[in-house]
Order: sequence, then C-alpha cells, then structure tokens
Amino acid sequence: MNGGRRRAIGLVLLAVVLAVGCTFAGRWQWGRHVTVDAEIAVVKANYSAPAVPIASVLPHLDTPLPDARVWTRVSLTGHYLTGATVLLRNRPVNSQSAFHVLVPFQLDPTDGAAGPVLVVDRGWIPQSSTEESPSAAPTPPSGHVTITVHLRQQEPVSTRSAPPGQVQTIAVRQVLDAGGVAADVQAYDVFGGLDTETPAPATPLAALPAPSTDPGPHLSYAFQWWTFALGALIGFGRMALREARGEGPVPGARTAPAPRRVPASVARRGPSAEDEEDALIDAQLGR
Repeated sequence: MNGGRRRAIGLVLLAVVLAVGCTFAGRWQWGRHVTVDAEIAVVKANYSAPAVPIASVLPHLDTPLPDARVWTRVSLTGHYLTGATVLLRNRPVNSQSAFHVLVPFQLDPTDGAAGPVLVVDRGWIPQSSTEESPSAAPTPPSGHVTITVHLRQQEPVSTRSAPPGQVQTIAVRQVLDAGGVAADVQAYDVFGGLDTETPAPATPLAALPAPSTDPGPHLSYAFQWWTFALGALIGFGRMALREARGEGPVPGARTAPAPRRVPASVARRGPSAEDEEDALIDAQLGR
C-alpha cells in the first residue's frame, strides 16, 4: 500500500471518529431540549391554574407527586408551626445569596385527629456576607390561616452538616427534625412554595421567583453539533479522496515556494571589477 492510500485511510478514520463524537454530542443536547421543553409545558399548564384542594392531587400522605402535577396550585387551611421554622442554606435567588424560610403548616383536624403537616417555603431573606445565619426571620401570620402553594417534589436527603435550625436541602424529614417536630407527626412527602396567605403577615418575605420558561440554547447546540459532524465527513472525505488518487494537497493549500534558479551564464561569470576593488581595499585596511 502506497503512502497516499495510507494517508487516505487515516483521514477517513479521523472523519468517522469526529462525526460519531459530534453526533452523540448533538443527541445529548437534543435530549436536554426535550426534557426542558416538557418541564416548561408542565409549568405553563399548572403554575397559574386555579387552586384545587390538596386531597384532589395527593389523596394519601405518601402518594408521590407525579411529574405532570408539579407546580399545581393547591389550597389549605390550618396554622403555621412557627416554632419549627427552619432556614434553607445556600439557595441563591436571582444570583443573590439567600436563606429560604421553611415553616411547617398543619392542616385543620379531620375526624377529631390532628391534621397532617406540609412543609412550606414561605419566601427568602438576603444572606449577609458577615453572618452565618440571620438574626431573625419574619414570622408568618398567627392563628387560622388559608394559604395557596405550588406543590413541589421534595429534594434528596443531604449528607452535609448545617448549623442548628438550618438545612441544606428541602428533604421533608430533615426539615421537620431540624425544626424539632415530633417524629410521630404525619407529613406529606412533598413541599409547597408559597403563593398567597390570608391574613397577610405583618412583615412579608421576598416572594419566590416564578419558574423559568426559557428553553435555553440546547436545540441550536444540537444542530450545531450535527453540522460539525457533516462537515467532518465532507471535508476529510474530500482530502482522503485526493490522497487516494495521488492528486496531492487540496487546491488552495499553501505550499513552499520553489527555489530560484540561477542562470548558467551568471553562474559561470566571475567576480565583477567592483567586487575585486572592494576586496583589495578590505585587505589593505586589514594590514
């Protein structure tokens, strides 16, 4: 096998490797686009819809919240367990360091039994760069309260430590334990992001931001990667074809300039009179 064919095979293999890599990168970006698009559809369907009773979404405390029902607005009546307030650490809002204020909300009793508890994210307060925790969080309204919240799936349990009265994630049991709620108190396996509460609190918290509906650049990135894959096949394929045909480099490629040929008449000619005179002067100056 001559050198041209070996180079052609190398170029083909390089083209295939690049094309496969770019194709998989494009497929990953496409998958991200599909996932984000589905999440946006759920937000648009649920976030601003009329509030419904929580029992219509979660008939039992341990009923998992389906992905299609995330951000559903539900209404509840009961009272806040103010003494069990917990702060969520390291959860920025709009690029600003913040503590989220988590307060368990106990629903009204049913059939004489104590109502279940739902952990509510009431909002956030700025995090000072000089304090480990804020001196005090604004308290929720006392007594009988009616609230509407957006249901959210609880987060995984965190293995990181936190100061007393604080948590790293909104894992329901961790939040209740940090707030000193008894282990036998029944609680939903989800949490709610506060939308409204009646009566209004004396000092409101900063409201939670609405979920983003920006699809991001994943779709354009996917097409860019697939364009790169096609370009690799075409570009390196043309180079390989020319090498296999023995046609040398691709037209337009820069080549080294050919050396200048000295005419034979000039090569045979001896030094000029001026050259001899300069040499004589140099020799005299040297003596």
